[in-house]
Amino acid sequence: MDTSESLSCQLFRTTVDLLAKPWTGHILWTLQEGPLRFNEIATRVAGIGEKVLSARLKELECQGLLVRRVLPTTPVKVEYELTCKGRGFQHVVEAITRWGALIAEPADQAQ
Repeated sequence: MDTSESLSCQLFRTTVDLLAKPWTGHILWTLQEGPLRFNEIATRVAGIGEKVLSARLKELECQGLLVRRVLPTTPVKVEYELTCKGRGFQHVVEAITRWGALIAEPADQAQ
C-alpha cells in the first residue's frame, strides 16, 4: 500500500468514526441552518439527552467543526455555529444521498 492510499484510508476511518457516533450527523445537519443555542439544538434533535448533546458539541468543537460562542447578555447565553469545515458536511450529505439513490435502484438498472 502506498503512502497516499494509507493516508486516504486513515482520513476515511477518522471521518467514519466521527459520524458513527450517535447523533453526530443529526447535530451537524441541524446546525446547517445557522447558529443555535443549546436548548434549540436539543429541541430539534429530538430524543438526545443533555449529557450526550453536551459531549457531542464538545467533540465537534475540538474537531474544529463548530465554535461555541458566549453571548454578552444577562443571563449569559451560549450559541453554537458551524465553521467552514463543519458546513462542509452538506457535501457529505449530498454525496451519500446520491449513492443511496444508486443503491435503491433495482440491480438490473444499476449497471
